[in-house]
Amino acid sequence: MKEYKTNSSEETIDLAFKIGSFLKKGYVILLNGELGAGKTTFSKGIGRALGIKNNISSPSFTILKRYEVNEELVLNHLDLYRLEGVNFDFDLEEYILDEDSITVIEWPFQVEELLPKEYLLIDIKYISDEKRSFNIIPKGKKYEELVSKL
Repeated sequence: MKEYKTNSSEETIDLAFKIGSFLKKGYVILLNGELGAGKTTFSKGIGRALGIKNNISSPSFTILKRYEVNEELVLNHLDLYRLEGVNFDFDLEEYILDEDSITVIEWPFQVEELLPKEYLLIDIKYISDEKRSFNIIPKGKKYEELVSKL
C-alpha cells in the first residue's frame, strides 16, 4: 500500500494520470470513497493518461460509459452508486471482467460478489474542500508491480 495526499483537483488528476500511464488491457481499478471524495476527478486523470479527448463525467444515471481509447482498447467507466446488489438483467460482470478493456469502477462494493480477485483499490478520503488522501492498495501481482513503479 502507498498513501498520497493531494491539495487540489488538478493534483488529484495528476496522481491518477501517473497511475493511468501504467494501465493495460484487463486492468480493473476500484475507486472507493464517500460522495464528493473525488472518484470522478480521479477517473478524469486516468482518461487523460489514456489519451481520451472526451469529457469524462460520472455515469451515475447510466451506470456505464465506454470511451474508445484506440481501435484496440476501451475504457469502461462504471458508477454503481445507485445499485443495491446484483441486477442480473444488466451484464455488469461482462464489463467488469472485460480483458480487452481497462475498467474503472466507482462504488465497487455495491456488487462485491462480481469483483475480480485481483484489482487496484484506490481508497479516497475527503480531508477538506481541496485536500484528499489516497490509499493505493494492490490485490494481485500485476497490481503490486504497478504500485512499486509509483
